[in-house]
Amino acid sequence: MRTEDVLAAIATGLWRWDNASGTVTLDGEAARLLGLPAEPVVLPEVSVRSRFHPVDWNEINGIVNLAVAEGTLAEARLRIMDVDGRVLRTVRSRSKPLESRSADGRVDYELIGTIQEIAEPQPGTTAAHTPITGDWRRSREAFLLDAGRALAEARSTAEVLRVAASLSMPGFSPDGLAVFGVAGDRLSIIGHHGHDPGDEEPFTDMLLETDYPAAEVARTGRAIYLATPEDYKRRFPATWPLAQRFDRVSWAFLPLTVAGRTMGAWMAAFKHPASFSPDERSVLTTVARMLAQALQRAGVAESERELTTGLQRSMMPQLGPEIPGMQIAARYVPTGGGLQVGGDWYDMIPLPSGRFALVIGDVQGHDVRAAGLMGQLRIAVRAYASEGHRPDAVLSRASRFLAGLCASQESDPYEAAGAGTGPGAGAEVDADFQSPRFATCLYVECDPKTGMLEVARAGHPDPAIRMTDGTVLMRPTAGGLPLGIVPDTDYPTTRFTLEPGETMMLCTDGLIETGGHDLDTGWARLRAVLESDTHGSVGAHEPEGPAAGRFEPPHLERLADLLVQAVHGPSSHHTTGPLADRREDDIAVVLLCREGEGDGCACGTPPAHPARPARRTVLTVAQDEPERIAGARRQVRELLHDWADADQVDSAVLMVSEIVTNVLLHTDGDALLVAEAVGELGARRLRVEVADGSDELPHKRHPGEMSSSGRGVLLMEMLADTWGVDPQGEGKSIWFELHEQSKTGADQVL
Repeated sequence: MRTEDVLAAIATGLWRWDNASGTVTLDGEAARLLGLPAEPVVLPEVSVRSRFHPVDWNEINGIVNLAVAEGTLAEARLRIMDVDGRVLRTVRSRSKPLESRSADGRVDYELIGTIQEIAEPQPGTTAAHTPITGDWRRSREAFLLDAGRALAEARSTAEVLRVAASLSMPGFSPDGLAVFGVAGDRLSIIGHHGHDPGDEEPFTDMLLETDYPAAEVARTGRAIYLATPEDYKRRFPATWPLAQRFDRVSWAFLPLTVAGRTMGAWMAAFKHPASFSPDERSVLTTVARMLAQALQRAGVAESERELTTGLQRSMMPQLGPEIPGMQIAARYVPTGGGLQVGGDWYDMIPLPSGRFALVIGDVQGHDVRAAGLMGQLRIAVRAYASEGHRPDAVLSRASRFLAGLCASQESDPYEAAGAGTGPGAGAEVDADFQSPRFATCLYVECDPKTGMLEVARAGHPDPAIRMTDGTVLMRPTAGGLPLGIVPDTDYPTTRFTLEPGETMMLCTDGLIETGGHDLDTGWARLRAVLESDTHGSVGAHEPEGPAAGRFEPPHLERLADLLVQAVHGPSSHHTTGPLADRREDDIAVVLLCREGEGDGCACGTPPAHPARPARRTVLTVAQDEPERIAGARRQVRELLHDWADADQVDSAVLMVSEIVTNVLLHTDGDALLVAEAVGELGARRLRVEVADGSDELPHKRHPGEMSSSGRGVLLMEMLADTWGVDPQGEGKSIWFELHEQSKTGADQVL
């Protein structure tokens, strides 16, 4: 009896599916099972495909691809449809994919196998039946979606392994997992789950030639399924003792392949028997592919973070040794894109005079070129400062250096040619890389003994001063153009004293404007942090034991952290670090505190009933800077931010504006404004002095109704509690005083 007759007797047909030619060869029984006349026939692929349920066709397509990749049998259950779309019967297909090579050298495959009708269970019986489309398939699809989402969000190798360990596969969850990596001719454990510490020792440094399933998978790129301990012992007798002690009964070893390269192997071990059906193998294979891609992404991200950290550490200097009487803290947060490097920097430079300099700057851009220019500019500024140049000379030389550096890059013939080898390579040069760049900078020379600061500013935000009573004021300073715009630029300097207990903050615009803020709203956000007592209450504490009763001063480090957190906000559900990823711009911030009895940086032991320290600000308004009159008004208003009577604040601002404007209009010199508030809250005295170089004294005038001037003395007599004019050696000083008037005793804040 022929083989075909035997197979037909048991309702089994033969078929041959040639994927290269797109034809299917059926014997008589196979044709009958597909609803065709019971005779041998060769049909186009589309005719046979129309006989399968559409859902089942998608299923078998994936199973065949899996069998081709693994070199195993393709098994599936299929529903056969008639021309009217009704289900005729259900058949089981078992076929072997064989590789074939076409005339043009293209590798393809053909399936050779059988199809057999499956008897449907009769009503009332207990015969098990699992439909092709059912709860298992829906569970599998939901599982794969969740697994893919979780692995895609993992940002490090540790997170990828943690996600892989938490995967609960539908119907056959492994209880032991291990990920193997390949380095040269060695196999090692990257991570594992479901094993005790130390269990990985035999596998940490294994030759790829070892007779071990993971090693063979890494060598060949083909999965290995071991359904029973007997299978394991028969195929890998040399390494069976290593696996025997874990009391597992089934194992799946799958390749971790990305872009055709096998980067390792993944093991899933089971304490219960697993048959590794085509559906189960399909799930394992899909998870292995997602796991490989996640591990590769995590590896690239970790390499980039390591490179970023190395660049950041090499470009950001460590703050120098401790300075007697001073505390210093600094932070740098790179932008959130790419390699997370940018053009912001800070530096602390010991000077030959025994003083030190604080520098903070921002090179235009957030790319690698900005970081490179920043590194060169920081070294140049340090070199000029170490030679003993004054602040204005340091910035002038730095501006000339940056302008020359950008000009040399712009005219570099190698870059102009595109650094390429093919035709048209020059047209592909990044124009932004050759464009001129500028940088803002703030240079502060500090005398730690006296607290005297000499500031030169090149287009950078002004420093902020936190006074001993917690009030924060912007300290306006003279400045010039950003570095690199005009090679020969003069930078005026501003001198003022950092009083004991005061803290100065230097920062780049990223700390101010990140989060959709402008300069005004950004400063308001930072002022709230600087004026709050949060950083003081966190740092200060009362020690126990012999030191009881003595309060330890909080450190500026806490305040620096709070300033950065105020910009980024708390962590979100999709971040793993302490900060939300709101890094629109680089951030650099430097804090300098002069130790004293005040609470500006909480240094020293406070007395039992400390006197409220004086609140003082100084500002120069030059003849060619009339716009700084608005800054003078703002300084006075901020100085009196907690004054009891708002009308008095308006009066003080009006008188300051009047006096400073008169100096600029009626003299040839600059106006020097000094404002000071002393006393306890609710009973303070404000004294404002405006000095100029003219000997002409103010006098009362009688302006008409339409006059636009001549009312300065009248305003002083009406609004000030006292006022006067003090002649000086050269020039004069006009002053007025206001005494705080509390509306009620309850308004006083003691």
